[in-house]
Amino acid sequence: MFRTLLIANRGEIACRVIRTASRLGIETIAVFSEADAHALHVKAADRAYPIGPAPARESYLNIARIIETARAARAEAIHPGYGFLSENPAFADACAEAGIVFVGPPASAMRAMGSKSSAKALMEQTDVPLLPGYHGDRQDADFLADQAARIGFPVVIKAVSGGGGRGMRVVASAADFATALTSARQEGASSFGDDRVLIERYLQRPRHIEVQVFADTHGNAVHLFERDCSAQRRHQKVLEEAPAPGLSEAQRDKMGSAAVAAARAVGYVGAGTVEFVAEDDGFFFLEMNTRLQVEHPVTEMITGFDLVEWQLRVASGEPLPVTQSAITRNGHAIEARIYAEDPAHDFAPSVGRLTLFRTPPHTAETRTDTGFASGDTVSIHYDAMLAKLICHAPTRPAALRGMARALNDCAVVGVASNLDLLGRIVRHPDFATGGIDTGFIAREGETLLAVQSAPPPDVLAIAALTVLTAETTPGGNDPWDERDLWWVNTTPARVLDFKDGETAYPVSVTRDGAAWRIGDTLCSAVRLDEARLAVSLDGIRRTVTAILDHHVVTVRDDGLTWRLTLPDPLAAADDEEDASDRLVAPIPGLVTEVSVASGDQVKRGQILVVLEAMKTVFRLTARADAVVASVSCAAGDMVQDGQILVGFEVADTAA
Repeated sequence: MFRTLLIANRGEIACRVIRTASRLGIETIAVFSEADAHALHVKAADRAYPIGPAPARESYLNIARIIETARAARAEAIHPGYGFLSENPAFADACAEAGIVFVGPPASAMRAMGSKSSAKALMEQTDVPLLPGYHGDRQDADFLADQAARIGFPVVIKAVSGGGGRGMRVVASAADFATALTSARQEGASSFGDDRVLIERYLQRPRHIEVQVFADTHGNAVHLFERDCSAQRRHQKVLEEAPAPGLSEAQRDKMGSAAVAAARAVGYVGAGTVEFVAEDDGFFFLEMNTRLQVEHPVTEMITGFDLVEWQLRVASGEPLPVTQSAITRNGHAIEARIYAEDPAHDFAPSVGRLTLFRTPPHTAETRTDTGFASGDTVSIHYDAMLAKLICHAPTRPAALRGMARALNDCAVVGVASNLDLLGRIVRHPDFATGGIDTGFIAREGETLLAVQSAPPPDVLAIAALTVLTAETTPGGNDPWDERDLWWVNTTPARVLDFKDGETAYPVSVTRDGAAWRIGDTLCSAVRLDEARLAVSLDGIRRTVTAILDHHVVTVRDDGLTWRLTLPDPLAAADDEEDASDRLVAPIPGLVTEVSVASGDQVKRGQILVVLEAMKTVFRLTARADAVVASVSCAAGDMVQDGQILVGFEVADTAA
C-alpha cells in the first residue's frame, strides 16, 4: 500500500478520499486553488499545496502543475476523484512518466471509452446491446440528416466527447434537424474542443440505469449491482438509488454480465460505471465512465464495501478482495444531491457565503459527503453541488421515509438551494411507486417546481419570533440589558413588515406577559443553537429551522423553505425597478463571448453576451428590439451579479 497519496481534486470527493486514506494509514496531500485556500478538504488533509489561481484551467486542470506538486510532495500515488482530470488519459500518462501511480484505469481504457462513438463501436463487437443509431466518422450535415431519417424520429444528437447533457439535442422531426445539429456542434466544440456528433434513436420514456464494475490487474472483474439515476434535471442527475426499483432478477443479471463484458473488452482496471438506458424489458449501452461516480455511496451502503479502499488496493497491485459470488445486496439506499441553485429560475447556480449549512449527523443509516461548512463561500468557478445526502434502510419505502426526514433536517442559508425540490420528489406518489423515467422532473414540473405558496400564519409567526429572539441579548437577568421592547406601565406593540418577493405580509406583534401575541396567536420561543428555534404557538410546541441573516429571515419547516425580507434602512432609496435600458449579469461569472457593439440594432431574443459560471452557460438575450448604446464587458472579463453589461438607447418620449 502507498505511504503518501495526493488527491488531485477538491470539495466533497477530496474529503471522501482523504477519509478512507487516513483510515488506511496513508498520509494525505491536498491541492488547492486561490479560491479554496480555506476549504474543508485543505483542512482535512495532512498537507496541502497551492496550485494556482481560481479558474480550474489554471489550477485543478493544470497537469504540469499537479505533477510538479506531486513530485515536490513526494507523493507515491495520485487519486483524481471525479470530474477535472479523472478521465483524462494524458494525465494518466503524465503520472506514469513521473513514476507516480495513477489511481484509476489505464490510459488505453480511458481512450477507448472516452469517445462515445468508438466506445459504441467496440460494444457492438462485444455483443453489448446498443440503441439503433449512427456512430461513425463521417460528419457532413446532409449525410447525418439521412442517417437520422433512417433511424426514425425522434432522434437525439450527442457530442462524441460530451457529458452532463452538454452537446445533446433531441430532434422531433426532419425540419428541426439542421438547427439542432449546428447547436449541438457549437456546444460540443465550446465545452470539449470537439464538434463531432453521433445520432441515436430517442426513447420516449427511458430509465437511466448504471452498473458499478471493478477490475484488478490479476484478471478479475466483478459488478456490484446497479443504480437507478433516472431523476434528472437538464440531463444531470438529482437523486440516485440502489438497487434499481422494479427490475427483474433476470434483467439485473443480464445488465451486470454486459457491464463486466464491457470492462473486460477494454482491459479495464479499477472502478468504473457502465451506463444503460432501459425501456420496458430492453436495455441499451449508453457510455462507460472510467472513474468513480458521484453516486457511489449508494452502492457502498447496500454492499458494505468501501469503494475508495478498493481503488487504492487495486492501484497498489492487490487483487479484488472478493469474488462475484460473495457480493450481496442488503436493503435499499437513496442519495440526494444538494445543489446551490434556484430551481424556480431554471436551476441557475447560486453563489455567495453560506451563512448556515447544516445536514443531519452521521449514523449507520444516514451519511453526508460534503466539502462545505457554515461560513464557506460558494464560488462561481466550480460545480454547484454542496453535498450528497445518503440514506439506507431495509426496504425502499423505509429509505424514502428516512430521506424525507433527513432533508427536513437540512438547512442552507445564504444561497438558494434545491432542498425543497428534493423533498417534493421523494414524497411524490410516482417516485414512491418506483421506476420513473428521465423525463419525470420536467413532466411533473408544475408540482415539483411550483412557486412557493404564500407563507401561512404559523410561518409568519415563526419569522417574527426569529426577529424578536435575535433582538434579545442572551445571558444575565438585568431587564435594562434587554432589547425586547419592554417598558414600564406599557403594552409594547409593533408591526414587522415582511415581504415575500413583491408581496407584503405585515405582522402585528404585542407583548403579552412573558410571551408575545402575534396576530391572534400566543407565542414564545427559545433559541437552541444558531439554526434551531424551539417555538410554542398557542401551546403547541415544535422545533424549526429559523435564522435571521441581516434583513432576511429564513424559515424551514416540514420540508419547505420561506425567505422573508424586512425593510433595509441602508438600502438605496432610488433603487430602480426598470432595467429595460440595460442588460445585467444575472450571476457572477466569466464572459466568454460578446456578439454586439455600440450602435448595433438588435432584435428581441438575440444573444448578446455569453456568460459561464459553475459549469453552466448563460446566453443573455435582448428583451426587446433596441439599439446598443454601450458595451461594458469583453470576452475574458469576470463580472459580478447585477453588473451592467450592455446599455441600450432610450427612446425619447417627450414628443
